[in-house]
Amino acid sequence: MNSAHELNTLIDALRTLGRDTPPKAALATLTRTRGSTFRRPGTRMLVLGDGSVVCELSGGCPQRDIVARAQEVIASDLPRLIHYNADSGLDVLLEMGCGGELEILIEPLTTALAIGFIDALAQCLNERRCARLATMFAVDGVVVMPQRMLWCERDVLHDDIADPALTRSIIDTVASATGKRTSTLSLPSARGVVDVLVESIEPPHALVVIGSSAAARALLPLARALGWQTTLVDHDPVRLQATHLPAGLHAVCASPASLRRVLPLDAQSSVVVMTHNLEQDIAYLAALQGAPVAYLGALGSRERVGRMRDHGALAGLHVHAPAGLDIGSETPEEIALAIAAEIMAVINQRDGGRLRDNEGTIHG
Repeated sequence: MNSAHELNTLIDALRTLGRDTPPKAALATLTRTRGSTFRRPGTRMLVLGDGSVVCELSGGCPQRDIVARAQEVIASDLPRLIHYNADSGLDVLLEMGCGGELEILIEPLTTALAIGFIDALAQCLNERRCARLATMFAVDGVVVMPQRMLWCERDVLHDDIADPALTRSIIDTVASATGKRTSTLSLPSARGVVDVLVESIEPPHALVVIGSSAAARALLPLARALGWQTTLVDHDPVRLQATHLPAGLHAVCASPASLRRVLPLDAQSSVVVMTHNLEQDIAYLAALQGAPVAYLGALGSRERVGRMRDHGALAGLHVHAPAGLDIGSETPEEIALAIAAEIMAVINQRDGGRLRDNEGTIHG
């Protein structure tokens, strides 16, 4: 599936496209996979009329063939469902490389109605709300013009499926499932058995860095490059003003006592405390007791971290300290890389280990 950063890029491109009369593009969506593939279901690529693309699926997918077929879809104004597997041509298989199987939905975007869900999706991301997006794209195995529904909990924000019974069935089926993994459902309906791609939509990850250290300054642009919303916090306004901030980064002057009041945090947030002042670090960490964050880290040597852990104000607080994966980091830039990598591992529920075992076998 697309990351929140990629979704924002797609939304901007689709809004620009919507100003064209008529729009001329196609949206390619990965609906099913089998075996080893580079991207997961829900990943999208926008193909414009001139053959240029927004948010490439992957260099490992048969992208050139998808672009060519997308241009055929634009010309015909009819959706298509394309399969890439062992029966595909040799050139396509060589380009795939991964040896897996893909199902790609390609839909024409030739009317404003086709992108009507975009504003509701953008609002969810801007308000940092988690939602679900359902795309109904086939009936009894025959591809149809996709119809979508977007909902948050049971609050339907957009619905052009226009079938209350099917809408309820989709919401109930998703509510009873465990986890948030994107999947394609086959559900009975008055129209027949429908195929519906259901995705979990989450806001961009938000990283809060507390402290104006060299490592903090190195971490900020790296986080921005990853598409994370970034905020720098310091209790000293002079240091904040003196720090060269990357474009798009927020700066907040907050003491430990005011931190939670002025800085909203949610389950898609991470906080790294790195003031280089032990008492300040402890005070900020103590202020984060009970904060609903995905990751909480603190910079420091093992001896310094031991003193943190022994402090009564931090009792029961789970802190990744010293923050970062063990990659032999020494410079501020290397420390920033190690911290960003550990945050990614935590939010993706990975252990941060190697992709291969000692024999060189590659793991998925």
